Amino acid sequence: MGEDKHTIKKSDPFWSNLFRRSKSSNDVITDLWLATSLFHNIPPRVCHQLVRRMHVRRYQTDEVVFKSGELGAGAVLIKSGEVTVQSSGKVLAVLQAGDFFGEVALVNEDPRTADAIAKNDCELVFLVRQEIEEWVRSSPRHGVTFMSNVAHVLASRLSNANHLLAKINE
Repeated sequence: MGEDKHTIKKSDPFWSNLFRRSKSSNDVITDLWLATSLFHNIPPRVCHQLVRRMHVRRYQTDEVVFKSGELGAGAVLIKSGEVTVQSSGKVLAVLQAGDFFGEVALVNEDPRTADAIAKNDCELVFLVRQEIEEWVRSSPRHGVTFMSNVAHVLASRLSNANHLLAKINE
């Protein structure tokens, strides 16, 4: 039997919570960053202020985010979609919403060591080193916490890479 065209479903706007504030794009990005280890112990309002300086870009399936050998300008957070990180044609990781990559570029200008390619349509948020440097100067207390978090992330990634190399060499 067909559905009566006058039937109201709970999904109709009439039944939504009229007092619930919808999240802005910056609120969503702030929540995603706060869920990462980079923003551990950084207050939400401070993160939100930094998010306002970040750059959001959409990528289509198979579009290159960056290539190995290019100079890095900062870290990247996946707001939606998936990104494949690969080197010499080998997939190193498939990352999804809430994941970040490229954080080495937050502390130095070395060339990227892998390719990052949109696996599907995605929206990416760029945390640029120059913005971080300015933020650290203007908010040194939070900047020290952030840079300590970056150091922990890099140390963790190095440790994981060492373990993987040790297994390969067994």
